[in-house]
Amino acid sequence: MTNAHGSFIWYELLTADAKAAKAFYDSVVGWNIDAEAPPGGMDYRMINAHDGQAGGVMQLNADMIAGRAKPVWLGYFGVDDVDASVAAIVADGGTVHLPAFDIPGVGRLAMLTDPQGIPFYVMRGASPESSTAYQRMGFGHVSWNELMTPDDAAALAFYEKHLGITRVGEMPMGEMGTYSFIANGDSNGEAVGAVMPVQPNTPPGWGFYFRVPDITEAQAKVEAGGGKVIWGPQQVPGGEWVINIVDPEGVTCGLVSPAKS
Repeated sequence: MTNAHGSFIWYELLTADAKAAKAFYDSVVGWNIDAEAPPGGMDYRMINAHDGQAGGVMQLNADMIAGRAKPVWLGYFGVDDVDASVAAIVADGGTVHLPAFDIPGVGRLAMLTDPQGIPFYVMRGASPESSTAYQRMGFGHVSWNELMTPDDAAALAFYEKHLGITRVGEMPMGEMGTYSFIANGDSNGEAVGAVMPVQPNTPPGWGFYFRVPDITEAQAKVEAGGGKVIWGPQQVPGGEWVINIVDPEGVTCGLVSPAKS
């Protein structure tokens, strides 16, 4: 893996119904999620965009559900050394939820939470190629990474210290607080997302916006597929259009499309 330390390298949907998730997201985002799980082992299916893999879908099994795993989107940060990153994060108030382990031919990874209890993975991929799961302008890819947190100042300090994620600007939002734009080692100073205070009746966590060609068409597909739009459509600074949605399982994410001509 040649991505810089702290880059977003993978995205994963945990779901109780992988087939239903395929039907919904294939329609809404334009993916072709694998129809069947590979033989043996866990049920893990690749998310295929038009130009390659954009993430994965993990079917929750009975043991995972008994361990309180719930449907959710999670992000992976690429790191130079998984074990060193885990040790440093734990020493700084993070918590290990899945100890570091190896997947042959894939890489080494661990799941943690930050000091505010928000989950994420760290991973050192085995492939010599760079991940392209995040693409700011790539259709079918995550185009924006947004953290809603109980303590945005502490979160910004934490992610900068451990993952090299830096604050590169801000947008005041009145009573909602400050929207702080963030960059990482792969982005050459360009924003890849933002950090903001968590809002009332909104769960904290990392949220991901998938790029689609047209927000109006995407909204119709969300609603036809049993999902719900909870905010938007809204044009944001720069001209893009966004909506926030919940899928049929209640998992939140966002969609973003180019400015309309």
